[in-house]
Amino acid sequence: MLNAKITGIASYIPDDVLDNEMLSQMVDTNDEWITTRVGVKERRILKKPVGSSYMGIQAVNKLLEETGTDRNDIDLLICPTSNPDHRFPSTASIIAHATGIEKKAYAYDIQAACAGFLVGLYEATAFIRAGIYKKVIVVSAEKMSSMVDYNDRATCPLFGDAAACMLLEPTEEPVGVMDGIFHVDGSGLEHLVYKAGGSALRTSHETVDANFHCVYQEGRAVYRHAVIDMLTSSRDIMKRNNLTNENIQWFVPHQANLRIIEAVGQRLGIDESKVLVNIEHRGNTSAASIPLCLDENKHRLKKGDKIVLTAFGAGFTWGAMYLIWSL
Repeated sequence: MLNAKITGIASYIPDDVLDNEMLSQMVDTNDEWITTRVGVKERRILKKPVGSSYMGIQAVNKLLEETGTDRNDIDLLICPTSNPDHRFPSTASIIAHATGIEKKAYAYDIQAACAGFLVGLYEATAFIRAGIYKKVIVVSAEKMSSMVDYNDRATCPLFGDAAACMLLEPTEEPVGVMDGIFHVDGSGLEHLVYKAGGSALRTSHETVDANFHCVYQEGRAVYRHAVIDMLTSSRDIMKRNNLTNENIQWFVPHQANLRIIEAVGQRLGIDESKVLVNIEHRGNTSAASIPLCLDENKHRLKKGDKIVLTAFGAGFTWGAMYLIWSL
């Protein structure tokens, strides 16, 4: 049976650091308050006057170089992002053009909020299993600082900027993307939303004055749904694939909030040594968080390792995935 294996992974983070001490000079907060509630000490911020595509370009170029992949061999580039450079054209098309892969490859964006990378990875897997494409890049690029209100002490400590990507190729080995489960509940809109700038509420002086062009989040509601939904989808994917706490090597949740990560891991009964976490120094990088965490821990991963991934985001949209590492 044809399957999709991961043949490369790479990421990019900006140079500029915004730590909690620096943040406390911008808004009424402090290191203890932030660390206790969300577990973030610092985050990277893209201060250049460029969009998310800039980080995606760096990550994809690094991936192509490190894997020795000919740019002309790429068939498709999928870009899950909540921070596109423009409403149109797609950020994927900008990345494809700048990295020189557009001669052959098609490219498009998808919007699945913080769960976007998992959704994109599963789409890429479907194309490869169907025999439509042979080399697919999934790249999440998220300039979260572009939508953060740095006067809002409840949300601004959470988010950081980053991009991360994977290369998928066909294989007949029992490795790669094995299974995925995804859900959506549109009633979550009121709890986590970017209110203005779309067709429902176009940009105006009034929307700018009302501060509707920043992420709006009701923390308690999001926390509750994130824990329950990431927990249940992880349990479902494990049950469906005969996985147990003992026979999986790694659990990689979306890096939304350290308290959410801890709550999900503990309720699943997974030893904390198996839970990959990088939120302390990266913050919540939305759809880029899972591939970024995997890339920064790839020295710990071995071919054949069984890995469960889970994510939750605006919508609400959430899910879980089962991988067998192939690098």
